[in-house]
Amino acid sequence: MGKSIRADVLLISVLFATLAQSDGAAAQAPGDAEAGKRLWDRTCVNCHALDFQGEGPMHRGVYGRKAGSLADFDYSPALRGADILWDATTLDRWLTNPEALIPGQRMNYRIPAAEDRAAIIAYLKRESGK
Repeated sequence: MGKSIRADVLLISVLFATLAQSDGAAAQAPGDAEAGKRLWDRTCVNCHALDFQGEGPMHRGVYGRKAGSLADFDYSPALRGADILWDATTLDRWLTNPEALIPGQRMNYRIPAAEDRAAIIAYLKRESGK
């Protein structure tokens, strides 16, 4: 290999390592609740509302609530039987891949970007009074 090709390979390796580190840092960083509201309005409001049941359960108070615990919502048996408390970690796992967290649930929508998940979680936490 010539020197310029090795330099290119090294540069690409460094860029991938930097991206991997920054993605992990974004997952750990607290989210921006205002950005989360905008994302929630674009992605979640089709099925969820803050204060009433829609196709999905209401979201006000979700942060800190046991999964599947609202008496007036028809959860899947999988979600109703889940022993999960919604917090930053479980909501992040849920928004990453609901089926991986609770097999048999009915929400099959994912938020792929860690920064977007963190923002939505910050918004839900704020709106839950936490």
